[in-house]
Amino acid sequence: MAPVVPDYTEEDFRPILRDENSCPAHTSWDPSLSSSGTGQNGRKTGVARLFCNRGAMAGLILILLILGAAFLLPPFYPYTYDEQLRGSENLRPMEYSSRELERLAAGETIFPHLLGTDNLGRDLAARLMTGAQISLSVGISAGILVLVIGSVYGAVAGFLGGTADLVMMRVVDLLYSIPDILIVILLSVTLKHPLAYLAAHVPAFRWIESLGVGLVCVFLVFGLLYWVGTARIIRAQVLSLRERPYITAARALGASRRRIIFRHLLPNCAGTLAVTAALQIPAAIFTESYLSFMGLGVAAPLPSLGSMAAQALDGIYSYPSRLLAPSLLITVIILAFHLLADGLQDALDPRSNR
Repeated sequence: MAPVVPDYTEEDFRPILRDENSCPAHTSWDPSLSSSGTGQNGRKTGVARLFCNRGAMAGLILILLILGAAFLLPPFYPYTYDEQLRGSENLRPMEYSSRELERLAAGETIFPHLLGTDNLGRDLAARLMTGAQISLSVGISAGILVLVIGSVYGAVAGFLGGTADLVMMRVVDLLYSIPDILIVILLSVTLKHPLAYLAAHVPAFRWIESLGVGLVCVFLVFGLLYWVGTARIIRAQVLSLRERPYITAARALGASRRRIIFRHLLPNCAGTLAVTAALQIPAAIFTESYLSFMGLGVAAPLPSLGSMAAQALDGIYSYPSRLLAPSLLITVIILAFHLLADGLQDALDPRSNR
């Protein structure tokens, strides 16, 4: 028997629904309140707390510097990632080849190789910038993909509850038990020829040739497996929000489930989503790096931080800087994003006194 809903009007909920985009203040962590009073003041306070957090600002500055170096410097750098300089193989940092020394003696201006060159005469600084560009692009894109899938899935499961929530979360538990490396290997083996055929014969899939089958499989794995953690976090947040008075009011006023989820629940999870995204991006970068290190990621000649580290293993004792540079950059990127995530959590949680 369906429950009897009292015949309320919108005027009865004026104290609760101040305007279409607002929600009432309450005691739980709700960083995205958007009313004209508490919500805006809360956002201003959160931004002020974020800018006062030295660790978060250090992480943000590092991220901006790395993004600028990866995306803005390569067009102005005199070498490209795939340019092979004959006679300049295996140079150490800031070292010139004999040919370049002769040109310098003749009065020419030659830009130094900041990190040296590899065994094919390719400038390692140019390859490092391009590798950071690819790793950051993959990490940010995969992080957004994981965030969208996980947040929507978790919000739907938490809002529906009951049998639907039970079934959906059992699917999450099943995906948690699947080893991602095994899936990447299986996808690389099974999809290699079909994707190569699509790239060769279907114009809409020509982009696969530039990315490579391995990188496409990495995105598929992120879309299939890595959203489950985000789904669990958002589900827990939605379970604590769905019984709030403004959700009850929206139901009584006839709001659809879709409107309640996307207009009321997910916006109130904005703080959690921001922190989750800041943590998911470095996780995606690290995953792409170790997959490329194992030869399952970016296809040659495109460089990746992981593939550069793998190539440097052959000369680790003679040229340790080849391994040190990409490894340190991966460490700095992950550290910067974690510092930013920690600062976001402190800034958006009013119960934090730090």
